[in-house]
Amino acid sequence: MSQPIQIKICGLSTSEAIAAAAEAGATHVGLVHFEPSPRHLSLEDAARLRRAVPMGVQTVLLVVDPDGRTLANAIELVRPDVIQFHGKEPPEALEFAQLKSEAHVWKALSVRDIASLDDSAIYDSVADCLLFDAPAPEGSPLPGGNGETFGWHILKDYPHRTAWGLAGGLNPENVANAIAETGARLVDVSSGVESAPGVKDLDKIADFCRNTVGAG
Repeated sequence: MSQPIQIKICGLSTSEAIAAAAEAGATHVGLVHFEPSPRHLSLEDAARLRRAVPMGVQTVLLVVDPDGRTLANAIELVRPDVIQFHGKEPPEALEFAQLKSEAHVWKALSVRDIASLDDSAIYDSVADCLLFDAPAPEGSPLPGGNGETFGWHILKDYPHRTAWGLAGGLNPENVANAIAETGARLVDVSSGVESAPGVKDLDKIADFCRNTVGAG
């Protein structure tokens, strides 16, 4: 029997949204530390919200191309269960995180084609999980959370070497189809459960989780 599908609700900024995600069945909640994002949290606010995450739910801290000092401060203040790199970080950045923390390390990657998946091999030895996301639209300052999808079909029969998850443009209406097309056992949503950029819709969170569980 296959394992239940893991659900990450990313870009949370209130304790109410964290509670709603946990109650709906999310396995991971994401806190974003990246100033251009409408979901940005200071490290102090991220640490405060991290304390509101219920037992049994993993806290993911999303960072984008952090320098060593910022990353070390983030680890010390927030103490996340998972550090998600969502920029152009080289494998060495992930190795640094592993040295500084006992947290799992994830790497988000933009996927355009099979070659993009082949290129992800450089992270196989340093990432606990790869998140396959859609490329950012031209001119967007955000590497993710743009509501864009990509050709999910290329993931279905690819010989994945590392645990992986699906991100990019997911929402309550398409998540079941996305799971069927890709075989993903981890799905990651942000803008797809919002009523406005950075504002989470608690009903959409519940719908997304329910439809994901139903697809499993």
